[in-house]
Amino acid sequence: MDSEPGRRTVLRELRSWPTLLLVLFCLGVGVPITVALTPAQDLVVFGQHISVGARPPQLSVAGPAQLVQVGNTELDVDRLRVYGPLRPQLTMGPVQRSEAAAAVFDPAEGPKARDDAVSAVTTGFATWYVLGGLGLVAFTLAAAAGAAGLRTLVVLRRQGRETGGHAPLHEIVAYCVRAARRMTAIAVVASVVAWGVSGVLAYAGAAQGLRGVSSLAQLVGAYHLSPDPVGPLVSGYEGAVIGDSRAVRVGGPPLPGGTPDDVACERSTDSLAAEVGHLASANVLNLACPSATVTTGLRGPQERGDRLVPAQIGVLKQVLDLRFVVVAIGPNDVGWTDFLRYCYGVPDCGDQLTQGEFDYRMAAFDRVYGDLLVDLNDLPGHPQVIVLTSYGAFPPDADCADTRAAGYPGLDAAKIELLTTRNDQLNAVLSAGAEKYGFAVARPELGLLCEDGTDGLGPDLQGMADPFPFHPTGIGSLRMASSVVRLIEPAAVR
Repeated sequence: MDSEPGRRTVLRELRSWPTLLLVLFCLGVGVPITVALTPAQDLVVFGQHISVGARPPQLSVAGPAQLVQVGNTELDVDRLRVYGPLRPQLTMGPVQRSEAAAAVFDPAEGPKARDDAVSAVTTGFATWYVLGGLGLVAFTLAAAAGAAGLRTLVVLRRQGRETGGHAPLHEIVAYCVRAARRMTAIAVVASVVAWGVSGVLAYAGAAQGLRGVSSLAQLVGAYHLSPDPVGPLVSGYEGAVIGDSRAVRVGGPPLPGGTPDDVACERSTDSLAAEVGHLASANVLNLACPSATVTTGLRGPQERGDRLVPAQIGVLKQVLDLRFVVVAIGPNDVGWTDFLRYCYGVPDCGDQLTQGEFDYRMAAFDRVYGDLLVDLNDLPGHPQVIVLTSYGAFPPDADCADTRAAGYPGLDAAKIELLTTRNDQLNAVLSAGAEKYGFAVARPELGLLCEDGTDGLGPDLQGMADPFPFHPTGIGSLRMASSVVRLIEPAAVR
C-alpha cells in the first residue's frame, strides 16, 4: 500500500537537479579518479615482480589494455580492446633470471606453474577491482555529504526569499535529511552499477582478446628489423668473427696492408680471428671493433675517429659460403668499465643504487641480445654460430699491483666477488640465449691477473701497467681461439 508513494518519491528525486548533478559528478569524476588512485597489486609470478591494475583513464569510449616494462616501454595491447574506463595494465621488469622463471619451460612443473601464474594475476586484478569499488563508494559518500550540505543551504535561501522567513528548523532538517538519504542512495547505486558494468566490459574485452592466443607474440605483436646487407659480396672466407675489443686484440701488431676499417678498428695479426684461422687452417674474416655493442657496432654502424664503420651484421650478410661465425659481445653493452672503475675508486661498490643500474643495463642487454640472436639465426646459409662468454680477471683472494690504484682504495676480496658475480650474470644471459637457438657456447679459461704463470708463456691478460688493461695478450687471444676451435663442427673446416 505504501510502495506507490515511495516509488513516486524516488522517481521525483531521480529527476531533481541536485541528484542528477551528483550522479554525473560521481560517474564523470569519481570513476576516473578511482581508477587513477587505486594502487596496483604487487605480485611475484615466475620469479618476476609484476603489478596488476588499470591504465590511467582516457577520454575515449574504448581502448586497449597496456603492458609496461619498467625502464623500457609502454606497449598498447591492441588485441585486448576494452569498452569503458577499466582497461587492464600489467607492469613488469626488469626481467629476473631464476629457478622460478625457468619453471615455465619444465615439462613436469611447467603446466602447474602456468596455472598458478594465471590464478595469481586473476586474483590480483580481482583484488584491485574490489579495492577500486570500495574507493568509488567512499568517494560517492563524500560527494553526497557535500551535495547534501549545499542542498540544505539552497533550501534555506529559497524559503527565505519566497516567504521572508523559513519553516521551523526541525521541518527543514527532516526534509533535508530525507532528501540527502534518497540522493545518497541513488548516487551509491548508480556508482556501484557503473563500476559493475565497467568490470563486466573489462572481463568481456579481455576474454574476447585472449581467445585463440597461444603466444606472447600473438598477443602483443612482434617486430624485428634486421640490418641491411652492406658493401659488395665477399668470398674466400670459411669463418668470421664479430664483436668487440677482446676479439680485436687491441695492442697487438697491426695488420700489414689493412683496409681503412682494419686500421680504424685496430685489428691485429694475433686477433681472435687470426688465431682461430691458424688453429683451424681456415680463412677467417675479422669484423670486430673496439667499443662495439649490439646496437652500435654489430646491428648498427659505429664511429671510429673520422670513419663510420658499417654494421658488422650487415657486412656478414655479404660473405658467401660462411661455415661458422664467432660472436664476442656483452661487456660494452652493460658498461663494464664503469663498474670496474667505480669499484677501484670507492671503499664499497656494492651499494643498491649501483646494483640497480647494473640490473637495468642487464635487462636492456637481454632485449637487444635477443634481436642479435635472431639476426644470427637468419644468416644466409645458416653457418654454425659460436658465442664467446666473458672471462674473469682476478682470483677471489687477489692482492697485487693490478688490484691497486694510486690514490684510490683499489680492489679487495668483497669487490672481486661482486665483479665476479656480475660477470657470471652476464655469462648466464649469453649462454641462455645461445642455447635457446642451438648455438655453441665457448667458455675461455684464461690465466688471471695476480696469478703466477705456470707455463712460462707470459700472462694471458694485460695488467694495469699495460696499454689496455684487462684485455687479452697474444697468449690470451690464442687461448680464446682454442676454446672456439674445439667447438667448430667438422663440416665447418675445409
